[in-house]
Amino acid sequence: MTIHWYPGHIAKAEKKLQELVNLADVVLEVVDARIPISSRYENLAKFVKDKPRLLILNKADIADPVRNAEWAEYFERELGQKVVLTSASSTKDVSSVVKAAVELGKPVIDKLVAKGRLPRPVRVIVMGMPNVGKSSIINKLIKTSKAKTGEKAGVTRAAQWIRIHPKLELLDTPGIIPMKLENQKAAEKLAMVNSLGEAAYDRIEVANSLSRLLFEKYKDVFCEYYKLEGQEEPPTLKDIARSRKLLLPGNRLDIDRAASMLLSDFRQGRIGSKGGRFTLENTQEIEN
Repeated sequence: MTIHWYPGHIAKAEKKLQELVNLADVVLEVVDARIPISSRYENLAKFVKDKPRLLILNKADIADPVRNAEWAEYFERELGQKVVLTSASSTKDVSSVVKAAVELGKPVIDKLVAKGRLPRPVRVIVMGMPNVGKSSIINKLIKTSKAKTGEKAGVTRAAQWIRIHPKLELLDTPGIIPMKLENQKAAEKLAMVNSLGEAAYDRIEVANSLSRLLFEKYKDVFCEYYKLEGQEEPPTLKDIARSRKLLLPGNRLDIDRAASMLLSDFRQGRIGSKGGRFTLENTQEIEN
């Protein structure tokens, strides 16, 4: 399938983004822990250059804990990036983000002081694709609801400096949208986790692809949840509709509703008896 994304304001937005990055000491990049590679902005290095980066693997509470550890180790080892795992539903990890950001920015402040200037808070810019949880993290950091959040891709208000700690200021920016979705597999995964607007993809095709991935990586938990034990092939949406008794008039299977159910169950972490924790990418796929 082909996923399209045609935002006409991207060039202008990227120019503004570069201006904002130039104001920051540290770049805080938020990615979805379930798709750590696909949810990274492929052109980020062009903007960031040599600025220190803090990589946040967000939504770690609904990602595979084993994969979380593997990805954190991979990014620190291969890219030399400081990594923090965060949960969209917990505030316990906020202090780790603040501490890491302050530490990364300390050399910048030390240089200012060495030149005879007064110390100031470390300035951090927050970046991430739509719906990776960037605004939710900002909300937790500032302990208010000033950052506007929503389930539609790209719903974030205009950038603003926010003092969240005596030694830290945060600059919230609109969610980043790739100029081109040339990697269709990555684009499809972005659709699975709801980082693309629904107009950009075919829900049924994306749900079918998600079914194949979950069957490949988490067969037992996936099939048990939808009461499809014994499957030797990835369940189709017809299988899920039949199992969940999703019917249209005339006892026809409601494929569209099955697609919506599967995507919603995955996005909300409902799959599995104790709540699904699934990661759709692993480090071996890169290292091999």
